Amino acid sequence: MAERSLIVAEVAQAHDGSLGTAHAFIDLAAESGADVVKFQMHFAAEESTPQEPWRIKFSLQDECRYDYWKRMEFTPDQWEGLYEHCQKVGIQFLCSPFSVKAVEILKDFEMPAWKVASGEVFSNAMLDAMSQVDLPFWVSTGMIGWTDIQNVVQRISATGADLTLFQCTSAYPTPPEKVGLNVIKEMRQRFGCKVGLSDHTGKIFSSLAAATLGVSVIEVHLAMHKQAFGPDTVASLTPDELKLMIEGVREIEAMNANPVEKDELAEEFSAMRGLFTKSVVVRRNLKKGDVLTLEDLIEKKPGTGIPAHRLPEFVGKKLKLALRADTFLEEKHVA
Repeated sequence: MAERSLIVAEVAQAHDGSLGTAHAFIDLAAESGADVVKFQMHFAAEESTPQEPWRIKFSLQDECRYDYWKRMEFTPDQWEGLYEHCQKVGIQFLCSPFSVKAVEILKDFEMPAWKVASGEVFSNAMLDAMSQVDLPFWVSTGMIGWTDIQNVVQRISATGADLTLFQCTSAYPTPPEKVGLNVIKEMRQRFGCKVGLSDHTGKIFSSLAAATLGVSVIEVHLAMHKQAFGPDTVASLTPDELKLMIEGVREIEAMNANPVEKDELAEEFSAMRGLFTKSVVVRRNLKKGDVLTLEDLIEKKPGTGIPAHRLPEFVGKKLKLALRADTFLEEKHVA
């Protein structure tokens, strides 16, 4: 049976620094049916400088991106509260670290993996700190090419850790022609590892397509609604969209796990076939001794008599008895 895809609801910075909103996202993700809810752990002084440029200038209250990261910070105790909330509602907690300090906090939490953002694949000190904890690695590749992917695969493989590579495009939102479903197949071929999709389209379709390819993990951003504040809203799903996507993924998995043998399926519906196919039927009242012509016969439902495709065989044959219109022709009726 094909592996069941883990569904990750990515909160990222959608909480906008509100601890209460972060907790609300946990409930939304759990109620939507996600397996994992994912955050990002930022400590401005550990990972950034005031000179860091904005990806896009969206904040009305932060003078620089450093200030934004500062506003996004939670204390270790607050992070523990978020983790405990996940345990309470039965959803796995996941958080991407962006500094060694974050790794040190997260190493005490039970998580399904270390999730490495594509911009962090060059952060060797952080990768080394992660490697001290026996967890799988989930690595996004949104901003890196094959050479960098090869290097990070070699680095992580040397630790003996299980590895999943995520096809990802760091565009918010990602247009369909940039999703790169073909890369999922190529990653498998090149590296022989598990593959996931980290999706930024803001729609459900690429995740469903990835499910047909049997990816191990599907990660999508989650927003309260499409008008919510934040830079990632346009690349996010609403709770209702997330529910629909998950329902679709599970149905696709059921399809992939149950291949159909066409002849067996046809036999299963043999009784129904009689309702939808046609038989050879007498078109009009006929007398004993009449020689059947093409105009005397017609194909009509149900298909419980002589199959319609055999109609030409009876043209030119003589009737042994009179037949009324709409009588199903039988072999015994003709000489």
